[in-house]
Amino acid sequence: MAKDFIQDPFFPECPIRNVLARIGTKWALAVLYTLNESVEPLRFRDLEARNPDCSQKVLTSTLRGLEADGLISRKVYPEVPPRVEYALTDRGRSFMPVMQQLLDWAYNNLHDIVSDREKYYGQG
Repeated sequence: MAKDFIQDPFFPECPIRNVLARIGTKWALAVLYTLNESVEPLRFRDLEARNPDCSQKVLTSTLRGLEADGLISRKVYPEVPPRVEYALTDRGRSFMPVMQQLLDWAYNNLHDIVSDREKYYGQG
């Protein structure tokens, strides 16, 4: 079994933990969002520039995981220096409406959530 496969011992056939473990990360969502916002495929440096607080190592790992899951494609051009471009696949594009709903929900509830956190932790 692949090292990135997360299996719940009580529900081994449940896809939720496995899939969300990859796409539910902060950087996976940021990369998917960035690629979705772009009209053309993006190079690594473009993704890095648009997500400046993501380290090169984490961005590389995130891209590999998203590619392994078929959410993004990686195209290498035989040039010197090599040119590599990333784009959403059909599967990645099919996730965008779901992600947009999540972003909308987060935006619409942010202030109440922050207020509740402050109350909970005794800061409000």
